[in-house]
Amino acid sequence: MARVTVEDCVTKVPNRFELVLLASQRAKELSSGAEPTLPRDNDKNSVISLREIEEGTVPVEKIKEDFISGMQKYIKVQENAKEEADIAEAEAELADNAGDFAYLSEAALASEADEISTAPEEDADLS
Repeated sequence: MARVTVEDCVTKVPNRFELVLLASQRAKELSSGAEPTLPRDNDKNSVISLREIEEGTVPVEKIKEDFISGMQKYIKVQENAKEEADIAEAEAELADNAGDFAYLSEAALASEADEISTAPEEDADLS
């Protein structure tokens, strides 16, 4: 029953606080049914997780990604590349036409101007 300490693991993860977070994440995975990569030797999940990190039998980056995704409340859904291209094209077209009224005909502009000038004034009678 070999015991492992944090000092043994700092060669793999130099930041002690990050090491503790990663070891606790791995211990939670072991508690929820993940198979340990080392023999149990009658050790608790926290000791097994530290031993796994020390010996490098579990990828630290994978544990880190699992920890981060477990803490996220919103996970961005990857959109289809075609849809993203269509959205980008539409946004570019809107940006080009934002202040440009050349695409409207003279009649359409005149009718818009007439509607604005004939609109009833709501605040005209304030007495």
